[in-house]
Amino acid sequence: MLKGKTALVTGSTSGIGLGIATSLAAQGANIVLNGFGDVESPKAAIAAMGVKVAYHGADMSKPAEIEDMMKFAAAQFGQVDILVNNAGIQHVAKIENFPVERWDAVIAINLSSAFHATRLALPAMQAANGGKGWGRIINVASVHGLVGSAEKSAYVAAKHGIVGLTKVTALENATTGVTCNAICPGWVLTPLVQKQVDAKAAAGGISNEQATQLLLGEKEPSMQFTTPEELGALAVFFCSSAGNNVRGVAWNMDGGWAAQ
Repeated sequence: MLKGKTALVTGSTSGIGLGIATSLAAQGANIVLNGFGDVESPKAAIAAMGVKVAYHGADMSKPAEIEDMMKFAAAQFGQVDILVNNAGIQHVAKIENFPVERWDAVIAINLSSAFHATRLALPAMQAANGGKGWGRIINVASVHGLVGSAEKSAYVAAKHGIVGLTKVTALENATTGVTCNAICPGWVLTPLVQKQVDAKAAAGGISNEQATQLLLGEKEPSMQFTTPEELGALAVFFCSSAGNNVRGVAWNMDGGWAAQ
């Protein structure tokens, strides 16, 4: 379905980003990966799917590096047709104790990076398809783009901002073939969430399994994690012809979290 298209997924060397990148590659899209940690394993896995894959290690808190990444993607594959703004970090503390530098880092990586990548990707998307436009911008927000949780002020503010940016981007391109939507997951068992499970187990002197059930029980009625593969399937839907008129949506995949 996406053969000949190029998808750039930020924060995609593991977790949600890699799940989405893999799902898009399965539909034939060439992939530009970004992120820290192990790079060669995800590159090899995606290349084995018969698509082209490249990697750029831009620090998503730095606009100049984001610009370099977008130029790199265009040089490699012509243009970015699908942009998935997924890169994110977390810090947990009460507002009065929240380190200013951590606030700045969370806002830069979780929110501002999406703005910078979007502004750089839009001109080519708008010019595609003989000037009618074709492009897909998918912002990975969070259920925290829809509801709040204590001690996550920067993360919640950034993710609410992502939902707002999604709506404005969609409206500004509403008469073109460029769409923008947000995915709002609940708990997804990524390395970031596993740290929270481990910390809960250690603090309570309980097993990892018990800590997992406690974590899910606090917020997620389904009592199960959403998987990166499920999120990838939703991203593929947004990129399909069935998603042509899905615009400005904040689509929660959260096991009923926001329904409460």
